[in-house]
Amino acid sequence: MAQRGLPPGPPPFDPDPSPTATDRPRPDGSDIRKVTAADVPAVARTLAQAFEDDPHFSWIIRDPTKRLHRLEQGFALFARRLWLRPDEGYTQDRLAGAALWMPPHTWHASLLTQLRLGQATVRILRGDTPRLLKALNFIERKHPRTPEHWYLPIIGVAPAWQGRGYGAALLRPMLERCDAERTPAYLEASTPRNRALYERHGFEVMEECSYADDGPPMWMMWRDPQAG
Repeated sequence: MAQRGLPPGPPPFDPDPSPTATDRPRPDGSDIRKVTAADVPAVARTLAQAFEDDPHFSWIIRDPTKRLHRLEQGFALFARRLWLRPDEGYTQDRLAGAALWMPPHTWHASLLTQLRLGQATVRILRGDTPRLLKALNFIERKHPRTPEHWYLPIIGVAPAWQGRGYGAALLRPMLERCDAERTPAYLEASTPRNRALYERHGFEVMEECSYADDGPPMWMMWRDPQAG
């Protein structure tokens, strides 16, 4: 029970949240908030669910019986050690989706961070690690160096909550900031459906490419700040 005079805390995390027929993002954005360190386990599970059938992660983690668990561990690792530090991650109030941003000049991890992430990643992904590194190295080579920009390495919504506007709601806080500060944004789209969402929010395709002959396509996308 909340103490008198204090607002109630966020609802407890449901490990498999199911929306009602009327659940939609609030028009005022009040159901979107910053991700905290305490949210990481739940956010990692949500992202794992969102990407379990993603063509890129299916290419990297070939065994479907291991994919969800390895994704959950991997997302938790990267969230704690890389994505959460800038404090620009957003989630929905039931933790059914998340968007984790990196500020200008921070998208390239230091050598020490790469070494630490690499060791932990091998423990999680085991034999799938070489395919992940192949994809990440390709993505880094394609990443534009200038001008300075915000980077969105990961955004996902739990499958049961998709198609309701939560992806757009999670994008909105940072895109509004980009417009106010006149700063571009950059991301990679992993599916045509995701690409269409980003295009509706001002992103344009820079290039369609793939990191392997048998790999799925991805789209490098850029967004210039929009006029108010």
